[in-house]
Amino acid sequence: MLSDSNARLGAARRLTSPRGRREAGRFLAEGAQSVREALLRPGTVVELFATAAAAQRHADLLEHAPAGSVSLISDRAAASLSETVHPQGLIAVCVAVDVSLAAALARAPRLVAILVEANDPGNAGTILRTADAAGAGAVLFTGDSVDPYNGKAVRASAGSLFHLDVVTGLDPATAITECRAAGLLTLATTGTAAVDLDELIDQDRLRARTAWIFGNEARGLPAELRRAAELPVRVPVHGKAESLNLAAAAAVCLYASARANRLQPLS
Repeated sequence: MLSDSNARLGAARRLTSPRGRREAGRFLAEGAQSVREALLRPGTVVELFATAAAAQRHADLLEHAPAGSVSLISDRAAASLSETVHPQGLIAVCVAVDVSLAAALARAPRLVAILVEANDPGNAGTILRTADAAGAGAVLFTGDSVDPYNGKAVRASAGSLFHLDVVTGLDPATAITECRAAGLLTLATTGTAAVDLDELIDQDRLRARTAWIFGNEARGLPAELRRAAELPVRVPVHGKAESLNLAAAAAVCLYASARANRLQPLS
């Protein structure tokens, strides 16, 4: 068992901070689901820490870890690597998985989510998970959006972080321009739009390759970005609720596109 003061543990602890992650180009994935999906992506996991209890519970995962990468640690050390109230005792050190925008668009994704200054890591991780479930090819984090490698965001993605093309550090206007140039229909979500999602569905316009643009949880999208997109769209609210949570609105929009493409996609 590694000592709590081991240098490798110290390096892993630094990955709980944004600066530490940026400098190392690595991040932590905690829990069986995240670790399992990370292990399925070759070359992603460089080190795996487990308490004795977690190693016993998840012996199958440890068997698939890279040779020499597994270290047993104390419960105290596991808690120092965790950002949860109840540490799960299984933590992987992973190589950053983000790609360039050019690489993501070169794969001609049919569905893309663009996050503009999305601040809540739980929402960001949930949108990653939803985008993956809806069949999206990429999620773009633009402006001052939360770090997708934040521990809460990684957990909320439930492993989907390892399935999609994730692009970070983008200027939002550039992301929209490049998506348009790549042939994607760019739809800006805003509660003030004249056109609503139901109309797009009725008009059969969602069968096109599409990039949905989602704004900040509190402020929405800036006016200049709404203008940069091809069409502003609002999610209709049929009851008395003022609006939808960002992650819920993203789910509605992404699944509307997924359903349209399942029926009869346009080339």
